[in-house]
Amino acid sequence: MNDTSSAVLQKLDSKTRAVEEVGSVVIRFVGDSGDGMQLTGTEFSKSIARAGHDFSTHPDYPSEIRAPTGTVYGVSGYQIQFGSTEVFTSGDAPDVLVAMNPAALKTNIRDVKHGGMIIANSGAFTEGNLAKAGYKDNPLGDDSLADFRVYPIDISELTAQALKDSGLSKKEVGRCKNYYALGVMLCLYSRPLDAEEGNIRKKFTKKPELAEANITALRAGYAYAEATEMFATNYEVRPATNIRPGKYRSITGNHAAALGFAAASELSGVPLFLGSYPITPATEILQELAALKHFNITTYQAEDEIAGICSAIGASYGGALGMTTTSGPGMALKTEAMGLAVILELPLVIVDVQRAGPSTGLPTKIEQSDLLQALYGRHGECPIPVIAAKSPSDCFDCAIEAHRLAVKYMTPVILLTDGGIGNATEPWRIPDPKKLPKIDVKFRTDPDGFQPYARDKNLARAWVRPGTPGMEHRVGGLEKDFLSGNISHDPENHQRMVEVRAAKVAGIAKELPPSVVEGPASGDVLIVGWGSTYGSIVQAREKAAAEGKSVAQVHLRNLNPLPADLGDIIAKYKNILVPELNLGQLSRLLREHYLRDVVALNKVQGKPFKVSEIYDRIVDLC
Repeated sequence: MNDTSSAVLQKLDSKTRAVEEVGSVVIRFVGDSGDGMQLTGTEFSKSIARAGHDFSTHPDYPSEIRAPTGTVYGVSGYQIQFGSTEVFTSGDAPDVLVAMNPAALKTNIRDVKHGGMIIANSGAFTEGNLAKAGYKDNPLGDDSLADFRVYPIDISELTAQALKDSGLSKKEVGRCKNYYALGVMLCLYSRPLDAEEGNIRKKFTKKPELAEANITALRAGYAYAEATEMFATNYEVRPATNIRPGKYRSITGNHAAALGFAAASELSGVPLFLGSYPITPATEILQELAALKHFNITTYQAEDEIAGICSAIGASYGGALGMTTTSGPGMALKTEAMGLAVILELPLVIVDVQRAGPSTGLPTKIEQSDLLQALYGRHGECPIPVIAAKSPSDCFDCAIEAHRLAVKYMTPVILLTDGGIGNATEPWRIPDPKKLPKIDVKFRTDPDGFQPYARDKNLARAWVRPGTPGMEHRVGGLEKDFLSGNISHDPENHQRMVEVRAAKVAGIAKELPPSVVEGPASGDVLIVGWGSTYGSIVQAREKAAAEGKSVAQVHLRNLNPLPADLGDIIAKYKNILVPELNLGQLSRLLREHYLRDVVALNKVQGKPFKVSEIYDRIVDLC
C-alpha cells in the first residue's frame, strides 16, 4: 500500500489488533457480472466518501450482456483509490484484489501490486470454475501466488451459513455474498456499518426480507474479518485535509452532465428537450434527465439515433434548448442531421460519451477515438465547436458551457466525454447556484427590418420562435440567401455562407480564457492532453516535477477552435508529449495547426493510462 504521503504508524486497539495507517489505498472488486461487484464497489465508495476521503473510481463492465457464468468474458470489476490527499485516478495497481471466482483472479492477477493482498472466494474455486477460467490446478493450493498475501475465504458457504434461517431460496442467498465481501472490506479498513445498513434498507424498501438478509450477510462478513486471526492488521486512511470547504456529494460523469444540462435550462430560462436513443455508455444521461422533468425538461426516447437528433433540432427550432446524447456508432448515424443543424444555424448540443470501437468494438471500455469524427465527420464544409470534459465533476461545467456556446453563436456544439468518466465516481463540490454563469438568451420579437440571416457581432443570426408575428421565414437543408434565408443556388452566395459559418466557429477562440499551464512556463517537456487523461497526466507530472524534471502540462477543454494562445505556449518547450487513448488524433491536429512535431503516447486497450506509463515517457524525454 502507498504510505509515501504518510508515515506508517503502528498501534494496538482494545482487541490487540494492529492498525496500520496508510496514505492511500487501491482496491479492486472483481467477479461475475451477476456477483454484484458494481454495487459492492459503489457502496464501498459511499462509505469512503462519508469518511471525508478524496477518491476516484473506475467501473469495468464486460462487453457481453450475459457471458457464460464463470468465464473470463463475463468478469465485471470496480476499482477505487482513496486517500488522505487529493486523488486524481483510480490507481495503477491494486493493493487489494477481491476475487469472487477463478476467472476474476485469472483476468486481474497481473495488475496486482507485488506483495499485495488477494481475498479470494475459495468456495467458487471448484473444478468446473477452474476449467472455465483456464486453470489446470487450483492457484489457491499451489505456489503460483507466492508473490502475494493470499486470504482464501469461502464467502459462498459462509454467506449460506449466515442466512440458513432466512427463508430465502438458494439463488437469493447466493446473491447476498457481495454484501458479505463488503462487510469484510469495511472491517479491514475500519469503516462503520450503520450508514451502510441504512443504505441497504433504503435500497430494498419494497423487499424487506432481502434487506434484512443482506444486512445479515454484511454483519457476518464484518464479524468474520474482525474475529479471524488471518487478518492480523486493520488499515486506516486519514480523511483528506487539502479539500476545499463546502458541501460534497458523490457523482458520476453522466449524472453530473445531466445536472449541468438541467442547470443550463434554469440559467437560461428556456425549457430543455432531450431527444435520444439508448446506447452504452450514454444512456444514463437520458435516464437522469427523465427523472428531472419537474425542471421543465422533456425527454423523448426515440426509435433510432436519427430520430433522436432530428427531434432535438425541431425542439431548437421551436425555441427550446435542444440536445441529443449518443456514443461513437450513434454519432456516425447523426452526421447528416448535424449538417442540417449547421445550415439552419440553430443551437443544439450533441453529447458523445466515447467508447472503444470501431463498430460495436468494446462497448463498455474506455477510448478517446472520436475526436476526428467530432471535428470532421460530416459531409460538406460543416464546422462545429467541440469541447471535452476532463473528469466526472467537470461534466457539469462542460454541460453548461456547451449550451452557452450553442445559444450565443447559434450553432450545434459537440461535448465529448467517455465511458471512463461517464461511469466513474468522484466527490463533487456542489456549487452555489447564485454563482453559476448566466446564459443570456434573447428571442427576437421585433419584425422591423427583420432578415432571418442578418448577424450580430458574433456572426450569429437571431433566434425566432415559430409563429412570431411578422417574422415568418423559411428553414430547410438547402442553402440560404445570406440575408433573406430564401433558397439560393448562387455560387458566390454559397461560398459566402460557408465562409461566414466557419468564421463564426473560429471566432469563439477570441473569447476563450488564457490557457492554464501547470508547471514551469518553459522547459524540457510540455504535456498536452484532453478529456479523461487529465488525472493520470497530473499525477505523472507531479511525480516527475518532484524529482526535479522540467515538465509542465496544459489540458484542453476547447478542441475546436483551439485556444488562441496554444501556439505560443507550445513554442516554449523542447518536447511536446501528447498522451491519448487513440492512435494520435490530437497529435495530428497539433502538427497540422502549429507545424511542430510532437511525441505521441497512444493506448487503445480499453483501459485508462496508468500514471507510470506517462511518467516513464516523461523521464525518457527529460
